[in-house]
Amino acid sequence: MQTLVTERLILEDFRMDFLDDFYEYASVDGVGECAGWPHHTSLEESKMILEEFIRSGTDYAIVDKKLGKCIGSLGVKPDTYITQLPETRQKFLLKRAVELGYVLNKDYWGKGLMTEAVKRVIDYLFAEDKYDVIFISHYDFNKRSDRVIFKCGLHYWFTIKNKYVQLLNKSYDDLVFYITREEYLSHKKPLE
Repeated sequence: MQTLVTERLILEDFRMDFLDDFYEYASVDGVGECAGWPHHTSLEESKMILEEFIRSGTDYAIVDKKLGKCIGSLGVKPDTYITQLPETRQKFLLKRAVELGYVLNKDYWGKGLMTEAVKRVIDYLFAEDKYDVIFISHYDFNKRSDRVIFKCGLHYWFTIKNKYVQLLNKSYDDLVFYITREEYLSHKKPLE
């Protein structure tokens, strides 16, 4: 993936030398659960998942620019379940669509870093004409993601009621948001 830089972050491909940082945030109770996966219980589990991130090449490592530390991930996933729903197929027929998903080390919550990262990825994907529409969804209890999504200019669209999350063996309401390339470019402000 293209390396992207913001004022405080570097968004780059995952590398094995991020393993300890990855495990540090992925093993904290409540971090992964907000994204739909249980927190990691061993370094070996984190290593297997990190290897998959490296193979797939669809997840950015979010790196603190000053410390060189990996503090989160931001996935860019085309053809996710959202693009297969009747609501999205009707409205965005023949559109190039992608879903973003993210997680951040709990020590870095509340500092605007995820908003900074998501805005930069949206800017890149639309400026390079890679996609026509970007989706982000979050579970109803995840109010932090809600704030990031609205700060990044996405609009609420609909809720998937009682979506079963297999990795957590629980069901949650899943709120779906979107922004189109046309509306983003028509309201785009210079990057801060």
